[in-house]
Parts: sequence; C-alpha cells; structure tokens
Amino acid sequence: MNLYSRKQRWKLVLAFAALAIVGASLWYSSRIVNKVRQEERRKVELWAEAVRNRAQLVNYTDSLFHRLRVEERKRVELWAEAQVHLASDDVNDLSFYLKVVSENTTIPVIITDEAGKPITGRNLDPGIEGDKEAMRREVKRMDAMHEPIPIILFGSHKQYLHYTDSRIVSELEQVMDNIIRSFISETVMNTAAVPVIYTDSTRVRVIEHSNIDAGTMADSTLLQARIALMAQANTPIEVSLAGRGRNYIFYEESRVITQLRYFPYVQLIIIGLFLLVSYALFSLFRNAEQNQVWVGMAKETAHQLGTPLSSLMAWMELLKDNGADGAAVDQMQQDVSRLETITERFSKIGSAPELVPENLDRTLRETVQYLKPRMPSRVQMQVERPTDPALTVPLNRALFSWVLENLVRNAVDAMEGDGTITITTEQDGTRVHVDVADTGKGIPASKLNTVFRPGYTTKKRGWGLGLSLTKRIIESYHKGRIFVKRSAPGKGTTFRITLRG
Repeated sequence: MNLYSRKQRWKLVLAFAALAIVGASLWYSSRIVNKVRQEERRKVELWAEAVRNRAQLVNYTDSLFHRLRVEERKRVELWAEAQVHLASDDVNDLSFYLKVVSENTTIPVIITDEAGKPITGRNLDPGIEGDKEAMRREVKRMDAMHEPIPIILFGSHKQYLHYTDSRIVSELEQVMDNIIRSFISETVMNTAAVPVIYTDSTRVRVIEHSNIDAGTMADSTLLQARIALMAQANTPIEVSLAGRGRNYIFYEESRVITQLRYFPYVQLIIIGLFLLVSYALFSLFRNAEQNQVWVGMAKETAHQLGTPLSSLMAWMELLKDNGADGAAVDQMQQDVSRLETITERFSKIGSAPELVPENLDRTLRETVQYLKPRMPSRVQMQVERPTDPALTVPLNRALFSWVLENLVRNAVDAMEGDGTITITTEQDGTRVHVDVADTGKGIPASKLNTVFRPGYTTKKRGWGLGLSLTKRIIESYHKGRIFVKRSAPGKGTTFRITLRG
C-alpha cells in the first residue's frame, strides 16, 4: 500500500470518527433540549390551567356583584312601596314603612314628579342635594344606569323613583375592575420568558403583551403573522371575563428553548470554523516544511552529482585523447550533458528560476529527440507542428524539459511500452496550451483530482513525486497551469499545460 492510499484510509477513518462525534453531540444536545422543552411545556400547561381557574374566580366574583345589584333593586322597590303607603290616607300602623324608609342610608335616590322635576332626594352627595339643576343631571345619570320605578299615588297621579348603585356597590365595581386588570397583567407577566399576546374576541386588538419585540408590536402585519404562528404552535387559551366578553391568550416557546434548539448547530459551526482554521494553518506549516525538504533534497542531490559529473567529464576528455570510438564517445557526451541538465534542474529548486523567451516548438522537439532513443521501440512519439512555428514563450528550459520528460515517462508506463504519444501546441489569445496525449489505459474519474498529490502512484516501485513536481514547476515557477484535460479508461489521457504567451 503506497503513501497516498494510507493517507486516504486515515482520512476516511478520521471522517467517520468526526461524524460519530458530531452525531453523538447532536443527539445529546437534542436530548437535553427536549427535556427542557417538556419541562417548560409542563409549566406552561400549569400556567394555562391556573389562568382558567382564576378566570372562573373572577367571573364568580362578578356574579356575586350582580346578585348584590339585584338585592339593591329589591330594596329600592320596597322603599318606593313604603313611600306610597306613607303618602296614602291609610292610618294603619306605618311603623314598618317608616322603618324601611329611614333605614335606607346607602342607596342614592331621587323622587321626581311626572314632568321629571326633582321633589326630594336621599343619600346624595352634598353638592347635589338642594341644587335642583344638579339633581336633574343626577336623574339623567341614574336613568342611564337603572330604569326608574313608578310610584302610584292616587288616581292617575304618579311620581318616579330614580336611583343608582350604592357607594358599596360602586366601590366593589372599582375593585372588580382592578381585579380584572390585575388578572390580565399578572396572567401575561407571570409567564416569565414565554412570549404572550392577550387579545380581545376579534384576535386583532391587543390588550396586553409580554416578551414581544417593539418592532413586531408597531407593525400590524408582523403582529398578525406572529399571532398566527402562535396559534399554530399552541392552541390559544380562551378566557371569558365579566363585562369584557371572550378573550384569547396566545403563547409560544420561550427564547431560551429556541436558542437551545439551535445551540448544537451553532456549536458545530464554531468547532468547524476552528477546525478549518487549524487545518489551514497546519497545511500552511506542512507545505512550508515540505518546501524546505524539497529544496534541501534537490540542492543536496545537485551537490552530490557535481563531483562524479566533473570526473566523468575529465574521463571523457581522456578517452578522446586515447582514440576511443567516436560514436560511443558522442553518446556518452550526450548522457553527460543530460546529467548536467539534471544537476541544473535540482539546483534551481527552491530559488526563483530565470524565465527566458524560448522557441516553444524547438524546445518540445529537442526534448522528444533526446527521449526517443531511450524509449521502448513500440512507442511512437510525434510533435505536431503549430500554426506559428516561431512562437516564443517565457520558459526555464531545463525545468520545462523536466516537466515534459515526466509526462512522457508516465505516458509510456500507462501504455505499458506500446502506443502513441502526441504533443500539440495551441495559441489562445495571450495563453499557449501544450497537450500531451497518450493511448494508455487512462485514469479513473475518481482519481482525476488526486494525480498531482505527493505520494499518489499506480506503480509498484515509485514515490509518486513526478506529477507533484511537474505541477510545482508549472504553477509556482512558470505561473501557468497543468491539469487532466480528458481521460477515459482504455482510451488514454491528455494532460494540458497552459502558459503565458
């Protein structure tokens, strides 16, 4: 198993471990949120039940006040009957009627004639009693509250008894209003963090609210939308209050529950960002370390090659002087020149190479010309003539030839020593494309994005550094681009190099 395969396996293991951790975190957080939600739901249900019970108590209190008003009405009617008996000529015992009239010390009453002119009054405010105009206004106010009681005197003569609630009932009504206002206020405020909207029977006019932002309350459209959402989340609590009709209480989950629900995802996003930043920094340091290793290895290789290369050059001169076979010496000279080129290549790794305008077609042909004798006999190599044979491109000749050599050798391996390699050049505006196509076995689609990574190789013997080095030379040194243009299993692969013209 090569380095890349081991790295991929470890990546998969770490990915599954990360997914397991994320899943466990989400499950545990969701479990906690559900527990908190259930507890809050239970509290809200208890609160809703308490609201209904208090509403029943308020309505019962109002029924008591209503009974008190009925009793006062009966007392007033009895008082009117006593007035009739006192005004009659019946001389029977009038002590009972006198007692009824005298014991009315709380209910304000006014007696008027048929024309509505006040005659007398009882239990009135000091500013009203004795002032006929004030008594007329008070009669109108009394009639608005209670229907006057006719007093039949004799024949067709009548008087009318007008009355209003006693001070006790009025004070109790004020207490009742305070109780209802307190009920509404406490109902809304006692819900703690739960958002609540208290409306009338139309579900439009808001009587009270709590934990609703001011922007929503100021916008009627947003308010109605919020009420609709609350109604969907929880069935509104219906409350019937005396004198106020049917009201509705809308509520939803608290902000704490909402925040807790999204907390695991926020937590994962923060952890993910932290891991991404950490991975980016780790990759940056790792790449810097790799670059140092690359540079150190390349320069050390160039240094190690320098001494035997100098010796070989000296031996070449000695062979010439001793009359050795000229053809053999020429071939050896080409190999020594190749070693010089390789030494130059390694010496340039890690430093900014000098780019010189070079004839691209000539550079391609010279590289291929050198490689042909060293390739299997069944491998055909051809360089198609470009539209402009004089086209020049800024290149570092030694490094660019290295790139071509790596691509050609990989193609020969892919074709298993039998096939055709075609090199074409195409100009596209300010860009120049060089395509290296082979008729080999192709690259699987799943591997197209990984062929340039260090350690990737399909050979039993190999470090998987050739294409990685090729990519570094084209993109880092020549500011170009190299990629797999197309590839199909059994049909071959085409690598494209894009350079600045």
